[in-house]
Amino acid sequence: MTPDDDAALARFRELLQIPTVSHADESAIDWAPFDAFLEALERLYPRTHERLEREVIDGHSVLYRWAGREASDPLVLMAHLDVVPVVEAEWNHAPFAADVVGEGVDAEVHARGAIDDKGSLVAILEAIEQLAATDFVPARDVYLSFGHNEETAGGGARTIVAALRERGVTPGLVIDEGGAVVDGVVPGVTVPTAMVGVAERGVMTLLLTAREAGGHASTPPAMPATVRLARAIGRLHRHPFPTRLAPPVRAMLATLAPHTPQPLRSVFGNLALTGPLLAKVFPHLGPEMNAIVRTTAVATELSGAPGENVLATTAKASINIRLLTGDTVAGAAARVRRVIADPQVEVEVRHGSDPSPVSPWRGEPWRRIAGAIASALGDEIVTTPYIQLGASDSRWFTAISAHVYRFTPFHLTRAERDALHSHNERIRVQVWLRGIGFYRDLVRAS
Repeated sequence: MTPDDDAALARFRELLQIPTVSHADESAIDWAPFDAFLEALERLYPRTHERLEREVIDGHSVLYRWAGREASDPLVLMAHLDVVPVVEAEWNHAPFAADVVGEGVDAEVHARGAIDDKGSLVAILEAIEQLAATDFVPARDVYLSFGHNEETAGGGARTIVAALRERGVTPGLVIDEGGAVVDGVVPGVTVPTAMVGVAERGVMTLLLTAREAGGHASTPPAMPATVRLARAIGRLHRHPFPTRLAPPVRAMLATLAPHTPQPLRSVFGNLALTGPLLAKVFPHLGPEMNAIVRTTAVATELSGAPGENVLATTAKASINIRLLTGDTVAGAAARVRRVIADPQVEVEVRHGSDPSPVSPWRGEPWRRIAGAIASALGDEIVTTPYIQLGASDSRWFTAISAHVYRFTPFHLTRAERDALHSHNERIRVQVWLRGIGFYRDLVRAS
């Protein structure tokens, strides 16, 4: 590593060590680390703060603007500074120590937020700092949008979007966290693929509630509330949403077809005939392949009686649903009611948002993304559209831009992806350093 690389890594580690943990109940948030994080950005990136306008929005989100030669069709680079909570005992290394483990090309930074999403946030700032140190002026305005509560409500990003809309800003290209460079995710693909999300699934939560009179657990009724609720959850599990190939998935398979051996090449290249069969096969190839071909539903929170010898008067379950492109909140709720088929189980939509609009995978904005991937990460990488499986702050930007994409410029292994929102989150140092080049090249091309 060069001295510049060492300095960049030191800045990355310092920011990873600040525990900007968000909670759905904002009264439980310690805001001091968020304040410290924003103060550290000013100190660590002085040239960025000299050349870019900066404003704090909604308390702790931050928006930067780098004036270009033209104000129209600006580029927006997004990230978020909050991270999810940790169970420290599950980690091999302290989650906020940002320990560097290993040496050379195998060196890794272990920390909550290493990938989700301080990896991108700090890489963006490193790229901007490098360019701001020169006489470079972007062709178009460049905005940096860093939300403070993406992991919970996303209110910071929504407020930023509202401010930009009021100012008449219509971004020509928005890049947020999302798909990465991966190997072997799609069966038979023999090249590394950059999975660029052109849409993301919708997200909703249903609350299932079963009620009964209650009483002592020694004399249970024939159908306790807990049993009724369990039966409803079991019916949902046994009758998943139907499978289908949404347009972005069809585009992904068509793009990757030339890079697969026969007979898969013919299968992926003739989706008019093979599409229905693939939609049925993919769920058997793992959770990721299942999630790209159907709306998914899973029980995540359960509650019942207050004591072990007490019958629950109310049994509740939260059902997290991720909506495939083309499905809706209303349609999913109606289907859940049909599948449960029990009028004594209440089904309430706690909150929900429909899937995002689909951004085009052709045209000048797409070519800029693919060009930056090739120049910074490797021209052997095939850039392909896909559906983002999780929700991100980018969904709010679809209200003001038709070109919103989700891509994290890091070549990640399956184990690294599995550690997101789990213990032992980490990123290889060399992989993170290469990601800086993606943002730098994208700004140069804008």
